[in-house]
Amino acid sequence: MRRLPPVLLEDGCPRELISLIRTILAACKEISFRVGQGALSGVLGSTLDENIQGETQKKLDVLTNQLLKDILLESGYVKAIASEEEDYTVAGNPNAEYIVAFDPLDGSSNTDINSLVGTIFSVMKAPEGSDPADQSIFMQPGKSQVAAGYVLYGPSTVLALTTGKGTRFFTLDKTHGSFLLTQDFAQIPEETSEYAINASNQRHWQPAMQNYINDLMAGETGPRARNFNMRWIAAMVGDVHRVLCRGGIFTYPTDTKDPNKPNKLRLLYEANPMAMLIEQAGGIASTGTERIMDIQPDAIHQRVAVILGSKNEVETCLGYHK
Repeated sequence: MRRLPPVLLEDGCPRELISLIRTILAACKEISFRVGQGALSGVLGSTLDENIQGETQKKLDVLTNQLLKDILLESGYVKAIASEEEDYTVAGNPNAEYIVAFDPLDGSSNTDINSLVGTIFSVMKAPEGSDPADQSIFMQPGKSQVAAGYVLYGPSTVLALTTGKGTRFFTLDKTHGSFLLTQDFAQIPEETSEYAINASNQRHWQPAMQNYINDLMAGETGPRARNFNMRWIAAMVGDVHRVLCRGGIFTYPTDTKDPNKPNKLRLLYEANPMAMLIEQAGGIASTGTERIMDIQPDAIHQRVAVILGSKNEVETCLGYHK
């Protein structure tokens, strides 16, 4: 099995970008250890604080954010960072070439029940001559990403990574601390009979999504003329990982549950990196009306609807939205 740096070098990945990715993974290895310790680490449960999203922070949210923030800023490889847990962007090295946006612990509500969680990250180039304190340097569409990935903390610790040359899986070998290539190129099957959605929100969805899911649930007696299975992990990293491994469609659509927040997932550090991974594996990632990676951001915590996965099934779903 091959280690990560030689694989990226063969792809022509710049050495500074490889060093930046390795820096992110150094923090993720520490996060993997803390998550794996569970209750023994003393970091389960919630704090008394809320983040900028208005969500109650888990103790591990705070810890993982601080780990990533500290190691990235100390490395000198980043001009600035943006995090789900930070109100504003944080300036780094003025001379650095890259900026990083991340969700330090996606699915953190799962930590108390020992279920899947993960870290999602997106890397872009900083505009030349830009001010590291200028938040607008992150206002780039997802197609500007030079790397994207997530680290899934499950029975094994798995990295899904793309630098624009396909989506690969690496597994952390805990005996010597290296991420080893375990799947060279993920390819999402175009057809699927599996979908992932939070069905408890069904009454709040827009008519297009209501109609689409109703037709899936009707199974072989409905217009789709076949049975579908629903799977829902309640952590985007887990649900997207399943799609990358065996196909499927994942969606967190617009809903009316909270008129002030019609969309759930954040564009910069959730939707964009996942969209890049999915597209690099042959899938599609859309909001229902446009390609996710074409969206011009207007805020670092901007939220969007997400529909992604197997090509033919996503196209069928999008047909309901026309």
